[in-house]
Amino acid sequence: MAMDHSPDPSMDFPQDFRCPISMELMKDPVTISTGVSYERKPIEKWFFTYKKKTCPATMQNIENFDITPNHTLKRLIHAWQNGRSQSCSSRPPPRPSIKHDEVVALLNNVESTPFKVSSLKKLRSIIETSDDIKVVFKRSGGVEVLVGIIVQILIESSDFAAFRACEEALGVLHLIPISIGDETMQLLSKQECTKSMAIMLQRGSVEARFYAISIFQKMGKADYDWNFVIRDQGIDFFKSLFELVSDEICTKASSYALKVLIEILSASKKNRLKAIEAGAVCTLIELLPDSNRSKCEKILYLIKLFCECADGRSAFIEHRLGIAAISNKLLHVSDAATKIVVKTLWLICSFHPTERVLEEMLIFGSVKKLVALLHVDGRSSIKDRVVKIFKLHGHSWRRSQPIGNLGPFKGYRSREFDQRTA
Repeated sequence: MAMDHSPDPSMDFPQDFRCPISMELMKDPVTISTGVSYERKPIEKWFFTYKKKTCPATMQNIENFDITPNHTLKRLIHAWQNGRSQSCSSRPPPRPSIKHDEVVALLNNVESTPFKVSSLKKLRSIIETSDDIKVVFKRSGGVEVLVGIIVQILIESSDFAAFRACEEALGVLHLIPISIGDETMQLLSKQECTKSMAIMLQRGSVEARFYAISIFQKMGKADYDWNFVIRDQGIDFFKSLFELVSDEICTKASSYALKVLIEILSASKKNRLKAIEAGAVCTLIELLPDSNRSKCEKILYLIKLFCECADGRSAFIEHRLGIAAISNKLLHVSDAATKIVVKTLWLICSFHPTERVLEEMLIFGSVKKLVALLHVDGRSSIKDRVVKIFKLHGHSWRRSQPIGNLGPFKGYRSREFDQRTA
């Protein structure tokens, strides 16, 4: 399946206007007891749906869950939007000046001071302004400096200042483009760095986890070899990825995690076994019903990958909603999704055709929809697989319920069915 690897649009608005949970520009900002501002709906979901008792940005434990509208921030956002609109309509945007000296000074300060967080925040605010400044940052050795900060959490694992500096360093690095074989890729691929990012993926704040998965997603597109991080972190790495996939608040983090999983699992059946052990199949099946088209296609593709191995098929058929979940998506999402579901059903029917599975395919509508696919004119790989499925089990289903009586396909006679699948 060809997955979409188009780059995400850059987030070209001030950092302070961004919700730390959704990573989107705030429209209805509110402030909680820690003083951090969030978009109203994500923070309400965090507290009252997920029953969290921490501040997502700082991970502080909190007892006061009052939410206060931040009218000042809302006015500032509106003023910025209006100013940008007027600027764009009156003249083309000016080319930003390269603040080479300021970037170098901040990098020097980051290396020398024990109080790194404020300098890293300032550095991020400058880098966000233009691609030219990102080039200056890279040429000035910025990636190497920040990788040095990231790996400190391996040495000072209980130092809160080192942990916060690592989070802010990731916030800068996730803005930097990565390509195959470039120096940025080489530095980020160092074992100490990937290990540190994997730790942040598990223990970091909501923002830090987003930064880490964003970087991992870029590395995956640049042909990163995942063997070390998976060997080092084991199933915990997959658990953290599936936690992000299940995140209904930050859809970008969820999308990036799915892309990373596809990169990892497409290349290695051995890694699929570790993901299965981490509960991957169960998680994906339960996420499928409420997923939008793009997420649904990715989830179905991952389920298909798991069903290509025996342990994955076993995990799939053991879940009572497995057949029902994918049957519901057959013919209802996209041609790509239908192709994946048919391949999955063919794998199940070929290698794990238990009596319960065949009965569920009949009950949950798989068989009716497969019959519909037989009516499609011409020949295709989908239709060929459907024919193979009916060759294996068509007579069993016909004994249970005549093919001609399957829902709206009453005109499909048994003799015609036999001719198609002979």
